[in-house]
Parts: sequence; structure tokens; C-alpha cells
Amino acid sequence: MIPRSCDTMVALANATSTGDVIFAKNSDRPVDECQPLELHARQTYADGAVTECQFVSLPEAPVTHRHIGSRPYWCWGYEHGANEHQVVIGNEGLGSRLPEASEPKLIGMEIIRLALERSRSASEAVDVITGLVSEYGQGRFANDAGVRTYDNGYIVADPREAFVIETGGHHWAVKRVERALGISNVYSIETDWERLSRAAASHAREHGWEGARGRLNFADAFTLSRRDEGSGAMRRRRACAVLDARLGDIDARTMMSLLSDHSDGQNADEPFVVDAGYAGGICIHCNADGTGGNTAASLVSELCADGSRLAVHWCALYSPCLALFLPMFVEGELPEALAIGGETPSDDSPWWTFHRLAAAVRVAPDARAEAVREAWAPVQDALSVSAYEMAGEGRRSIDDGRATDANALLTRYMAENTATMLRVATDLLDWLDRLAA
Repeated sequence: MIPRSCDTMVALANATSTGDVIFAKNSDRPVDECQPLELHARQTYADGAVTECQFVSLPEAPVTHRHIGSRPYWCWGYEHGANEHQVVIGNEGLGSRLPEASEPKLIGMEIIRLALERSRSASEAVDVITGLVSEYGQGRFANDAGVRTYDNGYIVADPREAFVIETGGHHWAVKRVERALGISNVYSIETDWERLSRAAASHAREHGWEGARGRLNFADAFTLSRRDEGSGAMRRRRACAVLDARLGDIDARTMMSLLSDHSDGQNADEPFVVDAGYAGGICIHCNADGTGGNTAASLVSELCADGSRLAVHWCALYSPCLALFLPMFVEGELPEALAIGGETPSDDSPWWTFHRLAAAVRVAPDARAEAVREAWAPVQDALSVSAYEMAGEGRRSIDDGRATDANALLTRYMAENTATMLRVATDLLDWLDRLAA
């Protein structure tokens, strides 16, 4: 069973300490499902070209934008990603009351990739996503490939604005973000939608669904179960409470801490909780026996509106509370090693390296997790300085017409950081192996 326990959040410029829009996402997947990170360059296509998704084919766009994405190894689409125009997107699995369809549809992760490839702004991404959902649909549908399908919610952001999109089959609602919020595996758009699919209200009324009288309450109408109960509701309350309490003071490190948080949500205002032995919280850990779901990858994106520097995309592999957030730049070439990883463990895959690290910590989480975090702390602190220097220098090089120099600079920087990350991770694994001997 694929866990549906992701969390996505965003803070607009009026809620951050830097004046940047900051986006964050935890991708929670089955414990052993590898999720490599990859970059795709801008491409042009001839008339008549076709995009082949897993169950649906659709016309290719004339141009697809350069982007990075975090991709479950078996899937064409992404859990989250960012493109060259500073558009970032992440999704959540939702449970709607719509019955399982018999006809094929788009997978929610495929919609993320299609929107990143085809959008130059958040508002344009909203148009792409709602257009795809209206025409091709998404949500639960029967298939022989063993793919679990579900309805989806999204946050779409760029350096100036952000939107929440929630879907049910071919129906959708769009809400504009005003300051900061989080979404999880519960419907959250009520009557505060800005745009609504043409048939959503009439479909709800025809079926006598709750929330269909008057202005449609999309969440009440389409949700399968109570929206105030369950892990998704708890995690969304926790994320929103933290963001509300820190309005005007949110930065990238705030978002990293929130993605690494293990609070049980009972006290939404408590400080960030570090407890690697707890399977719940926003940072999801698998069960003690290694079964269930786990946070497989994380993203924090800082989107710059004034053009003074490049966007910085902080990417972490597997459990964010035990990992390093590496600064990535779409304008450079990502280290090829980050894209390595498949169904079975491999020593050359960074994702599987962090999977091993989490398993080693699970033996004695209280003692080992703290040691791992202490090892990463000076590396993370150094990156929190150098990343912005690179973002500024890369921006200036591009503005001066030296895009090739910027590409080489950023490529080298990301390669060096990845090598450092893997060296520290290997040292930690050697130390943990010696403890177990």
C-alpha cells in the first residue's frame, strides 16, 4: 500500500524574513521506493510530437522548460520539482468520494512534470494543471500495472504568488495563498476558492453531497471522510500553526526544521520536536521493523523576485531529520550520481546510501540520531553561507551574458557539495557499522 502522507507548504514574501517566496515539500512514499533527483534540459519538439505518460498519451508542447524533479524510480512524473522560471510544484494524495473509474487517467505526479515543462509562472501552471485535469482526468482508476492511484492536491508557487489546487476526478478548485499555509492529505479548499471547474457544483448538487447548497464548499463536498480527523488533518494543523506563529520571520531553515519535525500535533504551538523513534509527525519514519512509509525526499525552494540572485533549491534525500539539505541550481548541471537509483539497493546511489543511514539509526534512534545531526550541522551551516554567494555570482554572470561561465561555476559547486555529503554519509555509516559489530 502506498502511503498518502506528504506535506507541502509555502510562505509568500509578506510572511518571510527575506522577502522571498519559500516553498517546502516532504515526499512520503513506501519505505524502499527509491526517489532519484534528476535534471532535464529545455527541449523543442516538432508538430505532432506526443508525450507518452504511463496510461495516457497527449500532444507534446512546442517547448519544454529546463527543470529538476524528484522522481519515484518507476514513474515518469515527480513528487516535487522546480523549473528555470522559478515555478515550483508539490502534490498531496487526497481521498475523494468519487468511485474508482474504469478508464485510464493521468497520475498526479505526471501532472507535476507536465506543468513544470509547460509553465513560465504559477498562474500559467494553474492553467496547465486545471486544463489537464479537465480534459484527461486524474484520481482513482483501475489498472493492471499495480499502480495505486488517488486524487491530488497541489501547491504551485513562483517568486510572486502561490495557489492551492485540489481535485476530484475531472473536477477542481483553486485557492490563492494570501500569506503562508500548508496542505496535507485532507481537502482544505472550502468556499474560499477563486476558481472552480465548470461542473463541480452541479455534480455535487446532483449527488446530494454535503456542502453543495449555496456557494460550493469543495472540501465538504468531495472528501471521503471527516476532514478534522486522521494523520493528514493533524499534520496540516501543525504546519499551519507553525507558519502562523512565525509570520514575518520564516526562512529556509524554518522550513527545513518543519519538514524534519516529529510533533504528534497535539500541541500545535510547541517547539520543533526531534524524535527519530516516533513514526508520526511531518517527518515520517517507517515502523521499527522497517515496514510502512517513510519520507523519501524533501525540497525547500527560495524564490527570488527582485532578480538579485538565482533561486536556491535545497534538496534532501530520505529522512530530512537525518540528512543534509543540498543547494541545487537549475542553471547548472546536477551531479549525475543524484539520478542513480532503482528498485534494488545499490552502493553507487546516494538515495540508497541515506536509506542505509536511516536503517542504521533505527537500531537505537535516541543516541544515534543526535550524533548524525551533529555531524551534518557544520556542513549545513557552511552551505547556508556559500549557497547565497553562488546564487548571487551565478545571477551576475548570467546578466553579464556569461551563462556558460555560470553553468560551469554552479556545476562545480554542486559536484563538490555532493562529494562532501557522500563522504560524511560514508563515514557515518562506517561508524554505525562499528557500533553494531
